[in-house]
Amino acid sequence: MSVIVRIPTTLRPLAGGASEVAVAGDNVRDVITSLDAVHPGFMDRLIDESGGLHRYVNVFVDDDDVRFADGLATPVPDGQTVAIVPAVAGG
Repeated sequence: MSVIVRIPTTLRPLAGGASEVAVAGDNVRDVITSLDAVHPGFMDRLIDESGGLHRYVNVFVDDDDVRFADGLATPVPDGQTVAIVPAVAGG
């Protein structure tokens, strides 16, 4: 399965400057693992020490926030887009 991962500007140096990367994976965890295998450093930036998403990172599969689905186990159908979006704080 091949999916497109949209990389935010702040993480593009890890992907050699690319804004999108094609990787394989059946679910969000597999996609992040594949992304980290090709471009090391993503796992540390996206996954916390307990194995979940860092609280300041949002991940969307086809515009659906995985936190409101199955989290890292959210299926990613072939050809879908996974977007990594850093949380924005402010007031």
